[in-house]
Amino acid sequence: QLQLVESGGGLVQPGGSLRLSCVASGFTLDYYAIGWFRQAPGKEREGVSCISSGGMTNYADSVKGRFTSSRDNAKNTVWLQMNTLEPEDTAVYYCAAVKTSAGCRYRGMDYWGKGTLVTVSS
Repeated sequence: QLQLVESGGGLVQPGGSLRLSCVASGFTLDYYAIGWFRQAPGKEREGVSCISSGGMTNYADSVKGRFTSSRDNAKNTVWLQMNTLEPEDTAVYYCAAVKTSAGCRYRGMDYWGKGTLVTVSS
C-alpha cells in the first residue's frame, strides 16, 4: 500500500519548536518532490514548504526563516523543522508527494498523508 505518514505534531508554547516527519511506504521518495501543507480551522489549505528530489527548498513568506525542510532518501523520510512557532501556525500539517524532476511544486500531488495536528498556545 502506497502511503505517507506524518508524525511529530503536538501542543507547543509560542516560541517553541517542533519537528514533523513524513515517512513513505510502498514507494521510494527518490524521484519525488515533497510539499508540506497546512490547514487551519476555517481556512483553506496552503503550501508552506516544498523540497525537490535534489534537495532544493522553497518556503512561504509566512514561515521563511523559521521553518526548514530536509530529506533523507535512504530513510524514505522528509522532515519539517519548525522554530519560533506562533499561534498563527496552529493547523493540521500534511505532507504530499509528486513525482517530478522539475524542482518542487504545490499542485498536482500524487500522494497525501492524513495529517498531524500542531497547536501553538500558551
